[in-house]
Formats: sequence, structure tokens, C-alpha cells
Amino acid sequence: MPVKIRLQRHGKKGKPYYWIVAADSRAKRDGKYLEKLGAYNPNTNPATIDLDVDGAVKWLQNGAQPTDTARAILSYKGALLKKHLAGGVKKGALTEEQAQAKFDAWLEEKAAKIQAKADGLSKASDDAKAKALEAEKAVNEARIAAAAPVVEEVAEEATEEVTASNEEE
Repeated sequence: MPVKIRLQRHGKKGKPYYWIVAADSRAKRDGKYLEKLGAYNPNTNPATIDLDVDGAVKWLQNGAQPTDTARAILSYKGALLKKHLAGGVKKGALTEEQAQAKFDAWLEEKAAKIQAKADGLSKASDDAKAKALEAEKAVNEARIAAAAPVVEEVAEEATEEVTASNEEE
């Protein structure tokens, strides 16, 4: 039975949410699957991916072929690297501890990159808010400056009217 690791679409129209599944390649896209391996939400920035790496590696070692998008997700989360390292352990090039140490180092590096991107996005958002606030302040100051002479004229006219009415009495 040819097995594929692929995405199964869920969510509402315009807001896709995907399950990462191992399924028979002859099954429908959103149909029966053999095992759910994780979830992928492209609506967040950066995209949210929950993946059972060990389960994905098991399916890859048993011959499952990932689709292009699933391959990118598996690579991003390190499942393909873990499969590669497991092959090295099987051949005797690495010990299990060395392979796990390499994988953990890669995970830490990847987490640092993701955190840097999230920090950059939050900084850009804060900068945009600060610029919008400065622009709003400038517009309000210009509006106040434009209204000040009118207010002074109205105040002068009011004092003249009060003075005139006092003189008439």
C-alpha cells in the first residue's frame, strides 16, 4: 500500500487549517487516513506547526513519501534530519547519543531563528504604531493651530458684544 504524508484541509473558507497525516495515496484529500502526525496553521505569523517528529520519522523509514508541502514542513521541524541521523546510527557512523546531541543542537539553533523572527515582527509592529501616533499628534497640533485664530476672533467678537451691551445699559 503506497503511503503519503500529506496535508488534510480543515477550517472555514478563507481560513485554512491543516492536519498532517499519513494516508493511503489512493484516499481522498480529506478522506480516511492511517495516522494523524500533527497540525499546521498558516494563518499565524510565523505559521504554527505541531508535529510528532518521531511518528513522522517512523513513517518515513517505512517508505512513506511526503508531498512537496509536507516535505517542507517535515524539513522545517527536523523530521528529515532525524531520519538522516537515524540512518547514520544504523550504519554505525554515529552513536545514538551523538545523533541526539546533533539533533538537539539543531533544534536550539532553529528555535533561536524563530524567536528572532518573532521579535523582529513585534518590533516592526511597535515601530508602525509609534509612527502612526506621531503622525496623529502632528495632525492634531496642526488642527489646533488652525483653529486658534478662529477661537481668538470669536473671543474678541464676544467681548466686543458684551462691552457694547454693557454700554447700552
